[in-house]
Amino acid sequence: MTDRYRFIGKSMRRNDATEIVTGGARFLNDIRMDGLIYGKVLRSPHPHALIKGIDKSKAAGLKGVKGVLTWEDVPDWRGGTPRSTRILDRKVRYVGDAVALVAAETTEIAKEALRLIEVEYEVLPAVLDMEEALKPGAPQLYDQFPGNVVTPGVPFFGPKSLKDIVMGDVEKGFREADVITEGTFGYENIPNPLPPEQPGVIALWEEPNKATLWVSNQASYMDKITLFHVTGRKLDVRTIGGPCGGSFGSKFMSWQIQSYAILLSRATGKPVKMVMSKEEHLATFTLRPSSRITARVGMKRDGTLTAVAGTWLVDTGYYSMTTQSQVAVGCGELQIMARCPNWDLRNTIVCTNRNASGIVRGFGGQELKSSIIPLLSLAMEKVNIDPFEFLKKNFVKPGDGYFWRDGLWYTYRGVDYTKALDKGAERFGWKEKWKGWLTPSSVDGIKRRGIGVGIHGNADIGEDASEAYVRIQPDGKAMLFSCVTEHGTGQRSNFLKMVAEVLQLPIDQISIAPADSLINPYEFGPAGSRGTYAIGSAVIAAAEDARKKLFEILAPKLQADPEDLDTVDGFVFLKANPEKRIPWKAMGVDRTCTGFGRFEPDYSLTTCIMSFVEVELDTETGKVDLIRVVNATDVGKVIDPPGLEGQLNGCLGSAGIDSAIFEETILDRSTGHILNANMIDYKWRSFSELPSIESVVSETPFESHRFHAVGVGELATSPGPSAVLMAVSNAIGKWVHEYPMTPERVLRVLGKVKPKVRKGKGGAA
Repeated sequence: MTDRYRFIGKSMRRNDATEIVTGGARFLNDIRMDGLIYGKVLRSPHPHALIKGIDKSKAAGLKGVKGVLTWEDVPDWRGGTPRSTRILDRKVRYVGDAVALVAAETTEIAKEALRLIEVEYEVLPAVLDMEEALKPGAPQLYDQFPGNVVTPGVPFFGPKSLKDIVMGDVEKGFREADVITEGTFGYENIPNPLPPEQPGVIALWEEPNKATLWVSNQASYMDKITLFHVTGRKLDVRTIGGPCGGSFGSKFMSWQIQSYAILLSRATGKPVKMVMSKEEHLATFTLRPSSRITARVGMKRDGTLTAVAGTWLVDTGYYSMTTQSQVAVGCGELQIMARCPNWDLRNTIVCTNRNASGIVRGFGGQELKSSIIPLLSLAMEKVNIDPFEFLKKNFVKPGDGYFWRDGLWYTYRGVDYTKALDKGAERFGWKEKWKGWLTPSSVDGIKRRGIGVGIHGNADIGEDASEAYVRIQPDGKAMLFSCVTEHGTGQRSNFLKMVAEVLQLPIDQISIAPADSLINPYEFGPAGSRGTYAIGSAVIAAAEDARKKLFEILAPKLQADPEDLDTVDGFVFLKANPEKRIPWKAMGVDRTCTGFGRFEPDYSLTTCIMSFVEVELDTETGKVDLIRVVNATDVGKVIDPPGLEGQLNGCLGSAGIDSAIFEETILDRSTGHILNANMIDYKWRSFSELPSIESVVSETPFESHRFHAVGVGELATSPGPSAVLMAVSNAIGKWVHEYPMTPERVLRVLGKVKPKVRKGKGGAA
């Protein structure tokens, strides 16, 4: 692709680089204000119980305590989909559920006050497995959800929101198949995406029904929208988003801690700061939904899928806010990955007495594909087809269609990813290394190596609306108004690049407004890799509109028509005679011109990434080492090379590839307690343990916007877990069907450790 751009595709210093490296960036913990007090939460030690009584008198009488709230002291604010979960309730539904809130002059006093609160519980039976929760007579979490089955559908997605994949004639498809495989497979590990900065907020109640929040979130405007609905559409919320120390999707789920801070501020008349401890973050915050699929797959000998049918159980934990959305997106992504005319895949979302499920990078598709690719692999083995060729063949092609999250049919109009995937396979050396199913690529004594491959694609790059303003000033500068917070990816700088390219203005002459909902237009936020296409389209449109208005103002001064003009470096000139030019200030020092841009959702484009992995396994210890990763994708046009490299290198952690190796939240299925809620027992890859990571990035122009790019932000983590599962199975010559592949599990498959006996299915052994 000819590089005709001045800023796009160039490695340039981020606009916040100096602030970050000098410590000048003001994260939530850097904010100071007069009268600030601190909130803490008393949490339930039981997975399921009724609160018979609470004595808060000793806590309220402690010097320095400003307020103590229980379920009896707060309004009936509710969250969830549908809104059924109270901010504080008489019933607690998981270990860590909020029982009482305390605000005090210091965090130490608040913690001491928590110890003085006396609670009488009536302990109820708990249920921690999906199938157990669905049995007649199982403990019920909510009256609103009989049988612990959550109401399907997402009103925000529209009246036809996708609930299942049902089309064609599956019985006919199975009759046409050369092989049929079936079984039950799961992606039941619930790793924490673990952003370095814990969820937190500062809230200030302002009469009569207003609140200002300083938030740590990748999508601060959506906090405003969410809290408006949680509070019964009665609270006017202003959100101010500063730099966010990571999110990986998870901080979208901060509505509860934000509500706690608002209520404490209302009760005390003070600004209240609440930040989870790292232990609270690990033990009580939302986690990835766990999945279990029981299904059949029909396949022809050439790798053509003829039918997929089965059930998908999804554990949402003690409430659902986004699980229905994840199911809808996952069902769409599976169709993108696996072209098949006949489907009958239905899901059930189940409440259990564990942490709630929420947004994690790989939203829905990672859970579903990590569960179903092992089943597809059994069919591939039967017909002896190369998994790379199968995944390449069955990924959506231009002209193919799929149902997306809104339940509507879309025809894919993007590029064919085949060439990009072939380049990745060549770089990895797939043809040379692939020896066949359940066959190691090499053996060296007790060490065996195996390879695997996974794929992921997502049409949510065009999800939801975005709006932006661009204001041109007479001093030759411009300002972008977009309610996007900096969450570590450098996207705010990338949007400035887009404005700079449209206006041909040096990037240091363009600034971006703070992520304040009071001054910025609507913005859903960077999610689902939508930043480059969806947000970028709004930003580009705003810059183009501002440019057009500038030309309309200055055209008479150049005795020309607006379409005859162009601009560079703060000057407007005649295209036919560039020497005839005037500065922007010729518009007058008493005016500015502001352009507006809006993006409407578009699900006819999809991303794609394929991850090739090589593992080495010690058959004596069962230890799995990730040796090499090659990622292959096509981004249309690279906007920021270092940012892209960082995103693709981020494939390992934050609930990514390492979810298949050692990242694991260990839930005690008898007590409901998370056993490794600390940074010692929760395993995390250090820099010294990084494998070789290579990325093969193609640039085939997309019909997206003027820069022909699509995003990759969410992609890299998703194909890795199933690829590692495949690689380990090939290395040891036996199927491994449980995540993560800890040494104990590997040795169990090898017959060197006796299987554990436990109640129920799924979860951590």
